[in-house]
Amino acid sequence: MTGRVEGRVALVTGGAMGLGKADCERLAEEGATVIVTDREVELAHQVADSIGGDAMALDVTDEDQWKTVMQAVKERHGGLDILVNNAGNVIFETVEECSLDNFRLHMAIHVEGTFLGCKYAIPLMKNRHEKVGGAGSSIINMASTAALMGYGNIVAYTAAKGAIRSMTKSIAIHCQDEGYGIRCNALAPGGIETPMVRDISGRAGEELMDIAEGPLPADGLGDPRDVANCVLFLASDEARFLNGLEIPVDNGLYARPHH
Repeated sequence: MTGRVEGRVALVTGGAMGLGKADCERLAEEGATVIVTDREVELAHQVADSIGGDAMALDVTDEDQWKTVMQAVKERHGGLDILVNNAGNVIFETVEECSLDNFRLHMAIHVEGTFLGCKYAIPLMKNRHEKVGGAGSSIINMASTAALMGYGNIVAYTAAKGAIRSMTKSIAIHCQDEGYGIRCNALAPGGIETPMVRDISGRAGEELMDIAEGPLPADGLGDPRDVANCVLFLASDEARFLNGLEIPVDNGLYARPHH
């Protein structure tokens, strides 16, 4: 199957590397015009150039920058069909170790960034199906298995991802009640081999591991493309009956009993 998001306009935050880069590549492969946004604007342009997309500087915590980006999207592309709120960070600290500043930093990037993305994208996304056809627009927020399970050493991250999980449901129902033709779902990745995971696992500066094809072992890391494939599915018309969900992308981590 090809062209699953043909003719759609997509915007991905944190699109310069890791999961965001894989999302951009996968959406472009299936026909979307992709706007790559990131604070690392040079890297964003490199990704955009490689996929034939667009690139814009965006700090997701800055409301004015969101307004500027969405105005540019409207002027350049006429509207928006797919929003992937991917930008994120993680600092490993327990509740006793975590400073208020670090807690607020997680809230700003994950929660406020996702809130602002949805708030300013919805006017460009609603009723787009009337113009481009299909089953409507799609917002995909990036939660985490950390929002579903108990991890004692990432208190701020788990709190932020839990907020995204709940906010996704509220946004989904609001858009449905208003008849906007916008679905909103969240993905909850487990361990994925990205620069962030590499760095926090003590392998900073090393080459990223190649994740083998085929079935993965129970404790194996996933490839960013494993998440990107789920982003593509939720962005496509194939997922028109999915709304307000959080979907673990974790090789069974959440389902596995732990003793």
